[in-house]
This record gives sequence, structure tokens and C-alpha cells, in this order.
Amino acid sequence: MKAFRKMHPGTIVLSSYLVTIGAGTFLLLLPASTVSGTISFMDAIFTATSAVCVTGLIVVDTGSYFTLFGQHIILALIQLGGLGVMTISVTIFLMIGKQVSFKQRMAMQDLFAHTPREDINQLVKSILWFTVIAELTGILLLTAHWTKEYPLTKAFYMGVFHSVSAFCNAGFSLFTKSFMDYNSDVFLNVVICTLIIFGGIGFPVVYDIYKTVFRSQGKRVTLSVQTKTVLITTGILIMAGTAVFWSVEQNASLHGYSFVGRFLTSVFQSITCRTAGFNTINIATLGNATLAFMIFLMVVGASPGSCGGGIKTTTLAVLGKFAWSRMRNNIRVNMFKKSIPKDTVAKSTSLVIISMTIILSALFLLILSTPDNLRSGEHHSQFLSYLFEVVSAFGTVGLSMGATTQMTCLGKLLIIIIMLIGRVGVLTFSYLIAGAELTKGIEYAEENIMIG
Repeated sequence: MKAFRKMHPGTIVLSSYLVTIGAGTFLLLLPASTVSGTISFMDAIFTATSAVCVTGLIVVDTGSYFTLFGQHIILALIQLGGLGVMTISVTIFLMIGKQVSFKQRMAMQDLFAHTPREDINQLVKSILWFTVIAELTGILLLTAHWTKEYPLTKAFYMGVFHSVSAFCNAGFSLFTKSFMDYNSDVFLNVVICTLIIFGGIGFPVVYDIYKTVFRSQGKRVTLSVQTKTVLITTGILIMAGTAVFWSVEQNASLHGYSFVGRFLTSVFQSITCRTAGFNTINIATLGNATLAFMIFLMVVGASPGSCGGGIKTTTLAVLGKFAWSRMRNNIRVNMFKKSIPKDTVAKSTSLVIISMTIILSALFLLILSTPDNLRSGEHHSQFLSYLFEVVSAFGTVGLSMGATTQMTCLGKLLIIIIMLIGRVGVLTFSYLIAGAELTKGIEYAEENIMIG
């Protein structure tokens, strides 16, 4: 117990994921988990990691390859990965002692809050209640929808699986073609997209909105800068993604679709490619321009403290505002009449640099792991599909151009590592390597260099 008390917060979070992945892999290896009774160790650990990291990348079809028992295991891993590991991590810190120290709160705020807070217990309760309400609502709506196609018991099971998968931004589906057969179904698209957004905006944002609306007790309470930033940035990204997808693909992959079908498909892919991994169109048929913009959205990902990965919406907003401030020769970065701490701006810059380094390094190693090394010009399209796969894993998105199933064991192992880094967070891994405390280091006389 003493050793556990001394563990770094990042170590506890990472250990939680590793233990859960290990348990999930063992259960998926059981003969009762698969229809054939067998699954390779690599495919089992890949599926378990993808579920726990709520990514959605698959090497075997979830609906046909796994039995009901196996599907239940995957569903449990999704719930633990999307919600449980986060809330359990907070609970573990509370169980370490009667009170969580200020130092521990500071270490945790990168995962769960923008400032140290005294109401961690209330935050955990709010997360649990919000999850239960959101997922139950999704279950009821999806069950009612699918009773038109399936018997009540199967419709209910489909509703449970896809509601949890959507809210946790996991992207696992019991349909072989995901939701491609429902691209013009207004009701289903609205329900799934709403669940994805609620699961991706971040629990701290939801809690902040809840406190402002329901617990203000008549006092004038404003939303935090983080909440405003998340909501506005999320809205802009959804609209931008919809506009790009619509304009670029209207005479290509969307050709022949009705107006409703085009609109729903554009909105759905704009929302899902930032973190969820569902699709209502064949990703492999999309144009390079669309895929490039989707890669950008996947890199950004969801919001802090949510079920999604990526560099996060707030990081994009801070860096965008930082660039704008520098263009106007302003020293400080101001948002909503508040100044953003210089340390936050520095962290945002470091996060992007480290993330790009990880993505490019993984892509390089992934290319080397293929038999032909993709060195000839005829493999340029495969290069794009591998880049798409790596970014999808890093952003815990789960969208695929079909390259995952063709990878070698080494390639799958690389994707597993990237999924884990993307889910736990780049900053958490950097804390494990370098430590959370800033060190002054050696300071020499200054000398300027030219940049730009």
C-alpha cells in the first residue's frame, strides 16, 4: 500500500489500462469468446486494446467473429475504457488517503479539470450519473428504432451495444459495414451523433454546465473559459468538417445520394472522425482531399477529460489564439477576457510537437514493417492508408481504410502502442519519462537565432 501511495498518477492511470487490457485479452482467448473457438494472441490483444482505448480499429468482424460472450467482454472493456478507468483513477486517489493532496490534484487536473478542485467526489458522481442517463436514453431510443427491424430482445441488445459504444466514442459496431446502411436514417443519425458529442466534449465541461444551470441558486455564474472554448471549437470543427465533406464529395462518393443523405453523411463523418470511428460511407472510396482533412480532424480529436483522444480541441484553440496574438505582437494569449497561463501555452506547443513526432515515427516504423517497405511509386495510396491508420489509432478514432487487417504482427503491435499512448495521453507519458516537476536546469547567457 505504501508503494501504491508513492506511485506517480500517470503510472496508476497507465497501470489501470494495462491490467484491464491484460484481463480482456485473457477472456477473449477463451474458446467461448469466438465462434470458431480460437483467436490468435495478437488479434486478441489488439481487440482488447482497441476496446479499452475506445478506438474501434478491428482485425476481425465484431458481429460475426465473436460470440455473445465475446461481444459482452468487448462491451465491458469499452465501458471500462471510456468511463471506468477515468473515474476509477479518481476514486483510487481518494482511497489513497482521507484527503487528496494539493500536489496530487495538480497532477490530476490535466486529465479531469482545468484547475485544482475540492469537489472531486461530486465530480465523480456527476460523471456516473451523466453516463447512466445518456446511455440509458440512447438505449431506449435505439431499441425503439430497431424494433421495426428485429425482435425486441435483439433490438434491445443492439441498442445497448451501440449506445455504450457511441457514448464512449469507441466505434465498435455489430454491423459489418458499421452504419452505412443507415446513411439516410435521420433518427438514427441524430441519436448516434448526439451520444458521440456528449461523450466527446468532456465530463468537466458537462459538470461545469450542470453547476451553472442547476446549482447556481440564483447567483450569477458564468461558464469557465475551458467550457466556452470546448463548445465553440467543437461547433466550428463540426461545421467545417461538414462543409468540406459536402463540397469535396458531392460529385464523388456522395453522387446519387438524396439531399438528406448528403447532409446526414457529411455531418455524421464530420462528428465521428474526430473520435468515434463509426462510418456511414466507405472510407476507402473518399478522395485524397477529404482524407487529408479527416486526418486533421482525427489529430485534433475530442476534448480534455472525455472518452476521446487526439491533441484535444482546447490545444488547437490555444495554439490558434497564440499564433493570432503573435501576429498582432501581443505578449499574452487572451481568451474570453482571461489571460491563458504561459505554462499552458508552452504545454500546448510541446504536446503538438511530441504528438507529431510520435505519429511520424510510428508511420516510418509501420512502413518498414511491411514486406515491400512501400518504396516504389505504385504504393503511394498504401502510404496514405497507413498514415490514416496511424492517426486514427493516435486519436483513438477507429476509422480505417482497410490497412489494419493486412498488417504484420509488428505493424499491429505498433498500432497497439499508439492506441495506448493516444488514450492515456501524451502528457501522461511525458510525465512518466521526465517527471511532472519542472526543473530549472542549467541557464546560460542568452543569444538570439533567426526563425521563420
